[in-house]
Amino acid sequence: MIATLQCTVIDCPDPAALARFYGEILGWPTRQRHPGWADLKAPDGSATISFQLAPDLKPPRWPDPQFPQQFHLDFDVEDVEAAHEQVVALGARFLHDAKDAVGGFRVFADPAGHPFCLCYGQDQD
Repeated sequence: MIATLQCTVIDCPDPAALARFYGEILGWPTRQRHPGWADLKAPDGSATISFQLAPDLKPPRWPDPQFPQQFHLDFDVEDVEAAHEQVVALGARFLHDAKDAVGGFRVFADPAGHPFCLCYGQDQD
């Protein structure tokens, strides 16, 4: 092993607001280090998602390849209908619903335009 993962960093125009958005989804506490940086940390310390100020961010336009998503977060949910309503109430925008042989996922854009998925009905290893 060369290194251990410190955190995943997401560029956005408002780090504190996007950290609160994902903090509500995950139930993780947020911490704003300064106006240009905010962190979300798993309660057990196993993972950190950080948000970095990028005032000129050009958000992806899923699924337009001219504006690629670059990354996305997947969240497992037990009740996709309830989760759908909750993330929309937090400011997410619904983009797409897909289902295949192993389950389904709904694609949303977060308040900064990054795609993320609510995954349902899938075996979780």
